[in-house]
Amino acid sequence: MRKIYSLIGLVILILLALPLFLTDYILGIFVMIFFYAYLGQCWNILTGYTGPISLGHSLYMGIGAYISTKLAMDLGLSPWIGMWIGGLGAALVGLTIGFLGFRFGLKGIYFVLLTIAFAEIGRLIALHLKPLGHMMGFFVDFKPGWTNFHFRGNLPYYYIGMGYVIFSLIVVRGIEVSKLGRYFNALREDEDAAESIGINAFKYKMVAVGISSFMTALGGTFYANYIFYLHPTSVMSMWVSIEIIMRPIIGGLGTTFGPFIGSLLMTPLSEVARSYFAKVGFEGIHIVIYGFLLILAAMFFPGGIFSYLKKALSPLLVGSRRVGL
Repeated sequence: MRKIYSLIGLVILILLALPLFLTDYILGIFVMIFFYAYLGQCWNILTGYTGPISLGHSLYMGIGAYISTKLAMDLGLSPWIGMWIGGLGAALVGLTIGFLGFRFGLKGIYFVLLTIAFAEIGRLIALHLKPLGHMMGFFVDFKPGWTNFHFRGNLPYYYIGMGYVIFSLIVVRGIEVSKLGRYFNALREDEDAAESIGINAFKYKMVAVGISSFMTALGGTFYANYIFYLHPTSVMSMWVSIEIIMRPIIGGLGTTFGPFIGSLLMTPLSEVARSYFAKVGFEGIHIVIYGFLLILAAMFFPGGIFSYLKKALSPLLVGSRRVGL
């Protein structure tokens, strides 16, 4: 275990020093790596560790982005505070979806459709509300500074994004080593068997969706203050949800570092492919590449890349299975 934590510490030190050697453009790619790694980890808590599959996490991201931004623009409340209010708002919506799905026994594709429906309803509401910019969206315009979560250049966002990832890792690790994590895993493996030994499936799935939606909304605040522009299509569309789930699926569902590994591989490819193909007149072709890679991952890495990476590093990671990596 000591070797594992030493390796993690070394990686963190490297990431802390990395901006000294990177251009602002590359820093921007790392910002998005951290951003999607964080969101992937939030989704991983619900689907990877507990089981219910959500394709509507963009809804929680959008709620967090809009609530914190409107509180800042209309009431002058710092986004650092508004993000927690946005998180509570998203958790309330997430718990509502969870109640409707879990109380009425919706599983598998039926729960997936429920999450898609709510996400689309949320997008259409935002698209037609004038205070939210209507169909034009609106620019997030604050005076630069730490109080306003608004900066020039990518360096501050790099370290904040890294902090988001570390925060998500701490939360997930805390879940893994607790009784809550064992209950989550039992529900994921066999819900009926878990209930037969006294685990309240409804209760713990509600806990999972509450944590997942709350944390996802915090990522929405980061996105709003990094992009400086909010539009329902950019924060609440189906494609955003797909972007979120691709990282943990590629990296490894139900693992601590799977979402980060997946984002480290997928995000640079997405950013480079998107900009390159847009220049040559093939906008959207990166989506085809995504689909192709997902097929390859399902065929050759069904357990996610991290599970194979862990086997390759098994001499170093002795006891990794025991510590839940």
